[in-house]
Amino acid sequence: MIAQLRGRILEKQPNRIVVDVNGVGYDVSVPLSTFYGLGDTGSEIALRIHTHVREDALNLYGFGTRLEQDLFERLISISGIGPKVALAVLSGIEPPELVKAIERADLARLTAIPGVGKKTSERIVVELRDRLPKATIPEETGVKGTAPVLRDDVLSALVNLGYHRPLAEKAVDRAVAATPGADFERTLRQALRELAK
Repeated sequence: MIAQLRGRILEKQPNRIVVDVNGVGYDVSVPLSTFYGLGDTGSEIALRIHTHVREDALNLYGFGTRLEQDLFERLISISGIGPKVALAVLSGIEPPELVKAIERADLARLTAIPGVGKKTSERIVVELRDRLPKATIPEETGVKGTAPVLRDDVLSALVNLGYHRPLAEKAVDRAVAATPGADFERTLRQALRELAK
């Protein structure tokens, strides 16, 4: 089973990338939440991989974070939800938002995801409400908890500069972690450096 791929982006399109690992190209399906965090074609990446084996196919699904992978694997464990629907869910809502929507049983938010109907939303809430990935939730809130106002201000500045929100959020989280106790200007500069990587 393949658990991780580290290599260079050979091709890139929403929901699908080809990763060149020492001359071998791996076709990997990714949710939009991961896609927006990738660099340009030719840049180096490392992805967490879920290998899905069927009688007629072996498919690779790639994720930028443990939370995305955990949610994907929990979604496909639900009867009637396959990898395509699980990817659609992760592409239609940011992972931390998905966790909150499931915790609150927010069916309206879940049914707003393209390709997810009322019955699927209800099944997701019933099946996952008590099985959400606990190990990743403190990670998610831990960085924000250290300086929530600063984080929000820097995130707002990046979004106003035209950066896509999920990409900006990851850059801000890395910047806050890299420069604990820094002021707004220094954190913003670090976040811009993270975006330029």
